[in-house]
Amino acid sequence: MRQKRTTKHIFVTGGVVSSVGKGIVAASVGALLEARGLTVTHLKLDPYVNVDPGTMNPLQHGEVFVTDDGTETDLDLGHYERFTHAAMSRMNNITTGRVYATVIEKERRGDYLGATVQVIPHVTDEIKSFIRRGSQQCDVVITEIGGTIGDIESLPFLEALRQLKVEEGIGNAINIHVTLVPYIPTSGELKTKPTQHSVRSLREIGIQPDIIVARCDRPISNEMKAKIGLFCNLRPESVVTCQDAQSIYAVPLMLHREGLDALIIDQLDMWTGEPHLESWKKIVDALDHTTKRVTVAIVGKYVDLVDAYKSLHEALKHGGFSNNAKVDLRYIDSEEIEAKGAAPLLDGADAILVPGGFGQRGIEGKIAAVRYAREHRLPFFGICLGLQVAVIEFARNVCGISDANSVEFTETPNPVIHLMEEQKDIHRKGGSMRLGAYPCKLLPGSLASQIYEQEQISERHRHRYEFNNAYRQIFADQGLVFSGCSPDGQLVEMIELPSHPWFIGCQFHPEFKSKPFAPHPLFSSFIAAAIRCKQS
Repeated sequence: MRQKRTTKHIFVTGGVVSSVGKGIVAASVGALLEARGLTVTHLKLDPYVNVDPGTMNPLQHGEVFVTDDGTETDLDLGHYERFTHAAMSRMNNITTGRVYATVIEKERRGDYLGATVQVIPHVTDEIKSFIRRGSQQCDVVITEIGGTIGDIESLPFLEALRQLKVEEGIGNAINIHVTLVPYIPTSGELKTKPTQHSVRSLREIGIQPDIIVARCDRPISNEMKAKIGLFCNLRPESVVTCQDAQSIYAVPLMLHREGLDALIIDQLDMWTGEPHLESWKKIVDALDHTTKRVTVAIVGKYVDLVDAYKSLHEALKHGGFSNNAKVDLRYIDSEEIEAKGAAPLLDGADAILVPGGFGQRGIEGKIAAVRYAREHRLPFFGICLGLQVAVIEFARNVCGISDANSVEFTETPNPVIHLMEEQKDIHRKGGSMRLGAYPCKLLPGSLASQIYEQEQISERHRHRYEFNNAYRQIFADQGLVFSGCSPDGQLVEMIELPSHPWFIGCQFHPEFKSKPFAPHPLFSSFIAAAIRCKQS
């Protein structure tokens, strides 16, 4: 009888600069190991002191990804779910704030039996316990450490990894260090010195990288790999190039060609067959041979940082994959629409999408974008706040309720969007919204039911305000259809306009469940509608 495998650990760290691509590398490693028949899971250790990213400005941190269990997490967990079959939850993301909150709670209970509570061993032990709890009996646990080597915030996490690597033993834990190899135009050279310094900093705290993934904008020669290996105490074949790609979905194949998955299998003393990468090749081929092209205008509030809409960005691309189309995304600041009007900025778009967000800034611009899409009969998709501004626009310009608004933005005699009763006394912002997966019953015969091809669905939420049921009949009389509601019928989850070519709003975030091999049906249908609009 075959002996049960020992769970193996891969620790992914980053150096030289932030946003070097650790998340995509970690997700790609997961994809490659899954393609070899292994089961994987992913963990993300974030050094910031916030308990979770839920209260952080998207312009600083990027998107907040939400899991089925209602956990607000780092956006890299979205990459992990898109690239693998691993399901993320509260067990897959931890921050310095959450670690310290747990340690302090234990100290207050007296769990440490009078000991002086210190970073080592108490904080590092808590980090190690989190990693071990997150293994979920998988073959391989891939743990990414946020931040950059040299950041003071990362030190407790790195110390925990150093200890774990020793405790797990040779062949059971390895470190992949992702660094930048920059090209200097004035000298016409790629420079390895930043990588050398980064690895030196890592070794100073006791961690010798086993593999270096060198991020670059052009190929790295074998001679340069040998140089990096020489100064970083590695064999040249343990230095892997990860060049800028046309799409993040090309990265797994690129790393496979560089031999990364074979290196990992060898260093972790595992045996697998050759990887089955046909699905990844199909995606890359589709990118190269699309026959159609459409432009989607995304009217948002955080467009200065595209990562604020990362899952949305990818879900729209997935919708393109299913329609053999390239989707060009035009990000438009809703405040610009307020200043310049909708027509000059939205002209030429084949479809319009208004995503989620919080606060009053730019709201009138979003409402103007909805009106432009409705009156010009352009496919419109409103997500979360996008549904709410669509409701406000319809109330004002179709139902004749000129002062209709949301209580999130102003006090109004006609609050078509309002707070649920149980939310009115909440004084804490963090983790107090409707979060995670909720069921939704679809109206038979509606466009939504045709798209999903089922009567009940489950989607992930992240919001606090809801449609005000006191206005349902007024909206219905003017032709708005409530095509999705909670099973008890009390919460409006989806709206649509049958008189329009494609006009759908949803209170949930379907982008969180879209994958390149399984595009979300709403995005596939939306892009198909954009193609029809362009062709008409």
